[in-house]
Amino acid sequence: MFMITRCLHSSQLLLLAALPPKFPYPFLDFELMGAVGSALRSPIVDMSTKQAKFVENTIASNKVVIFSKTYCPYCTMAKEPFKKLNVDATVIELDGNPDGNEIQAVLGEITGARTVPRVFINGKFIGGGTDIKRMFETGALQKYFQ
Repeated sequence: MFMITRCLHSSQLLLLAALPPKFPYPFLDFELMGAVGSALRSPIVDMSTKQAKFVENTIASNKVVIFSKTYCPYCTMAKEPFKKLNVDATVIELDGNPDGNEIQAVLGEITGARTVPRVFINGKFIGGGTDIKRMFETGALQKYFQ
């Protein structure tokens, strides 16, 4: 069995005795750990870029928009119900777009996730592949087009 110890100067021992313990690991610095975790998060996306304007304009000017990748099975899952309903959807394939990564970052900022597909109806984010499939199966998707 291994034991990790931390050497303290005698002045630190007095200070440590006065501080309430951080249960159950009093020697871990959770504030520092939080700073490291924060540094790993994605940077804030600049919503004034041409990619952000493209996303906003595309969503605003089309009834149905699907941001997708050609090889993604969830994207295929999201597109199929619209084909079955004979609804024209504007599909933006990000893997074939030189600005695809930046567009995906903008979508992450708008919707809270970078995953694809990102499906919008009437300017509103509806969900991803399993959400669209579930809506189709329950009849909720069809109500948007009646």
